[in-house]
Amino acid sequence: MTTWHLEMRAAKATPRLVAPSGARVEHAPRPALHFYRYLYEAVGRDWLWVDRRRLDDGALAAIVHDPRVEVFVAYEGGAPAGYYELDRKVQNEIELAYFGLMPERIGRGLGAGLRADAGRRAGSYGPERVWVHTCSLDHPRARAAYERAGFEVFQIVEYDEFDLCSLSVRPR
Repeated sequence: MTTWHLEMRAAKATPRLVAPSGARVEHAPRPALHFYRYLYEAVGRDWLWVDRRRLDDGALAAIVHDPRVEVFVAYEGGAPAGYYELDRKVQNEIELAYFGLMPERIGRGLGAGLRADAGRRAGSYGPERVWVHTCSLDHPRARAAYERAGFEVFQIVEYDEFDLCSLSVRPR
């Protein structure tokens, strides 16, 4: 498995993309944990997102209810279409910690607009950089999409072993 860490420096903090078409994006301050788990599972199931599934409610709440972590949900036709999470815990930088669409929304142009929305909101804080990571288990076009949005790879991590049974990874 390969993980790519990508960043966008302050000079590029506003992506060259259009806003979501036919969708609205809403801030979900202190999201209900069952709703957050629904989003995480629905968006990440096909890509083997596991980190947050392992957390009990207290540990998950400590993350997503932290005032420096913001969750934004895209809605299309009144239903959740995807979400992203901005983590502002490190001074002068913002991590796009999670980003994804519901499976039925992939390939319809919503992703570019949602990434643009995330970039605009992250850029509004004036960080020195915005960064994200994606891996070879994510959507096959994820890395290219981030690069089209202006992100550049700054680190690549290769993993020798990926144990699907325990859902853990060990770096080389």
